[in-house]
Amino acid sequence: MPIRALIVDDEPDARENLQLMLEEHCPEVDIVGQAGSAEEARERIASDRPQALFLDIKMPGEDGFQLLRSLGGLELPVVFTTAYDEYALQAFKENALDYLEKPIDPDDLQRAVGKIARLLGEPDELAEQGRRVEALVNDPASPLSSRVAVPGRDGLQLLKQDEILYLEASDSYTTIHLTDGKRLVSSKHIRVFETNLDPRRFYRVHKSYIVNLEHLTGFSRSEGNMAVLDTGAMVPVSRRRLPEFLAMINTF
Repeated sequence: MPIRALIVDDEPDARENLQLMLEEHCPEVDIVGQAGSAEEARERIASDRPQALFLDIKMPGEDGFQLLRSLGGLELPVVFTTAYDEYALQAFKENALDYLEKPIDPDDLQRAVGKIARLLGEPDELAEQGRRVEALVNDPASPLSSRVAVPGRDGLQLLKQDEILYLEASDSYTTIHLTDGKRLVSSKHIRVFETNLDPRRFYRVHKSYIVNLEHLTGFSRSEGNMAVLDTGAMVPVSRRRLPEFLAMINTF
């Protein structure tokens, strides 16, 4: 019997790529549909009744975790697709879940599908996995929601988001300025951090800068349109971002 699966991802190219990979490497999977948002996913789950979800974590508005919370313990095998680093995904491993790190590797995809097939044949294990998923997505202390993995020469450093003061782009690299005055250099582009950081806490004020709004104390025109942070650091705000930035801080 084929495994009926739904792909949920806000990026059309990512959805199509995953579907093509499943068709090529996992013919036992029948893709019943795609959804580009949590709202659409709920509708497709109700109408198409998939047996499994391939679910992107980071989506604008309602993310993958919020979607699962809204489903209220629905027992579906869930394979997360994400751009998080493996070290930051230790919580998934500890909760016996599965995930596909983008860009997706065909061997990892086949492994995940094999796990779905085993779960569908073991109702008790499927129910246990559902409880583990529910515990993970409802855990406010999850390292997935509160930490950022920063790769460096010697490995990975896991940062709490409140330790980050601001981020500065330099070509394809990103310098992370910390509240204790230290700096870390990552080979990841600043766009990757913008996608994975909490949008309620971090704001891109300039094509080269992202600031942690929790450390914002003011705005200075006299210094040339600068965001002022609680350490005294000043970060430039671009002319294009300025109206939205000012409107935002006026609501604080």
